[in-house]
Amino acid sequence: MSLRNLPIAAALAALLLAPAAQAATPAELLAGYTAQAGSPPVPERGQKLFTTNFGRDLGFSCSSCHGAVPTGKGKDQVSEKTIEPMAPAANPKRFTDKAKVEFAFRLNCKDVVGRECTAAEKADVLAWLISLKP
Repeated sequence: MSLRNLPIAAALAALLLAPAAQAATPAELLAGYTAQAGSPPVPERGQKLFTTNFGRDLGFSCSSCHGAVPTGKGKDQVSEKTIEPMAPAANPKRFTDKAKVEFAFRLNCKDVVGRECTAAEKADVLAWLISLKP
């Protein structure tokens, strides 16, 4: 290989070694959170966490933007942007990218709950969302 082709070879190697998209299914993510938590999820606790106003800043709950029953579209209370349904049965694209799910939990738990959610809380919320039908 000539030195002239080295940048191309390096770029190809970087692409091949880059982590693949973290595709997943809601059930796979739930299994991972359940394993981390060390106990089975309780969907009722997930619904309660989702609908509880934790009294932070503007007093939002998850349901403030996503709807009390998140099988329909929601609306961000600050930006007024439409939010696609959270329930996987109503939105098959939801909970299919582990990195995006982790980012969303981290961001939204800190904003709404005031801290990062535990693996058990994530499992509870996800179990509840999976149980919902459109």
